[in-house]
Amino acid sequence: MNNETKTEQTSERELVTTRTIKGPARLVFEAWTKPELFQRWWVPKSTGMTIVSCEMDVRVGGGYRIEIRHPSAPTPMPFFGKYLEVTPNARLVWTNDESPSGPITTVTFEEIAGKTKVVLRDLFPSKEALEEARGAEAGLPEQFDQLDELLAT
Repeated sequence: MNNETKTEQTSERELVTTRTIKGPARLVFEAWTKPELFQRWWVPKSTGMTIVSCEMDVRVGGGYRIEIRHPSAPTPMPFFGKYLEVTPNARLVWTNDESPSGPITTVTFEEIAGKTKVVLRDLFPSKEALEEARGAEAGLPEQFDQLDELLAT
């Protein structure tokens, strides 16, 4: 299994990103669900942005709220939604409610020989919403590199 981050558009409304992470599914899942870990890897460092707050109630019906500060913005940008599915160490599904064009995100974790294949699917409400969001996936390789670095510690 290689460490390449691969993103492809699988339909007019869906983007799928795949990456193998160096660590067992249990630890990778924790990095996605524990605020103190999540905020250490989620934002690409090269952007200069930082997570200034991160709250996660990871259960079906629970919510999350993340605020990210960009160096040139006067106030943090909020990202928030609800968890629709939570299967420990295997699957998370959540909404992205900060925008009417936000996708439903599904991430799966499949452990293979001590590493974890992560598949991140963003299903947008329309073709136009996906087109508006294109480009955001450019940061995912760096984010996943940061996740690998975190898990190495």
